[in-house]
Amino acid sequence: MSNKLKYAPTPPPEPVITGSLELGPKKRGRKRTKKQYFTPDTDAAIKEYLASSNQEERDNIFARRIHYPFYKLAENLIHTFKFYYTEVDDLEDLKHEVICFLLEKLDYFKPEKGSKAFSYFSIVGKNYLILYNNNNYKKKKQKVDVLKADEDDGVLHQLGRDGRKQEIKDFIDYYTEYIDKHLYITFKKDKDRKVADAINVLFKRRENLEIFNKKALYIYIREMTEVETPVITKVTKIMKKIYKELYTQYTETGYVKV
Repeated sequence: MSNKLKYAPTPPPEPVITGSLELGPKKRGRKRTKKQYFTPDTDAAIKEYLASSNQEERDNIFARRIHYPFYKLAENLIHTFKFYYTEVDDLEDLKHEVICFLLEKLDYFKPEKGSKAFSYFSIVGKNYLILYNNNNYKKKKQKVDVLKADEDDGVLHQLGRDGRKQEIKDFIDYYTEYIDKHLYITFKKDKDRKVADAINVLFKRRENLEIFNKKALYIYIREMTEVETPVITKVTKIMKKIYKELYTQYTETGYVKV
């Protein structure tokens, strides 16, 4: 039996109702009239929807008596719990996605077991938004990690410093030679080697990279290697450690044992 939504996400006219979902502590002062969007009629409509085997009748019940409560439920969940990490440009689209998901789960609701429709669909909607929000947060964070991965004293940041001393330039020549010689010893995986080699190439071309900032450098590495950001971050940390160890050796002895 198909449960596809056959209408636009715009909510129908608000019905005459008497209360709403109230979350958080009650405020003192004049008691405000609350509007309920999940009413006894909503519970009855859901039962009628589940009891019907006629798709046209089910669509009609949903459009007239269930869609608006689901719309308000989605709206309240999004704003109450601040589910704002979204791939859509308009929160109305996100509300519609939640409504569609709730519609898919309608047939799983069993009122005969004593379940309350409001509680059931609040949990279903919240769980959907938690998963949706977390997935989008991870995507956004992965992009942000490109900016955070290299600290001020990091390997790549050394490339962009104006007025670096001649000794730093000489040291980087030693450093790139060392990485070339120890690439296969230090990095066992092909992905890691690709990233390390790309970073080393950037060091060798450092005169042409003065105008690049850290973000541009990381994006450039990702485009060169087609490797995901976590791998770039991991390899950068290893190369940073080698860089610091060799630079200590260089400042103490005047050369690097390649």
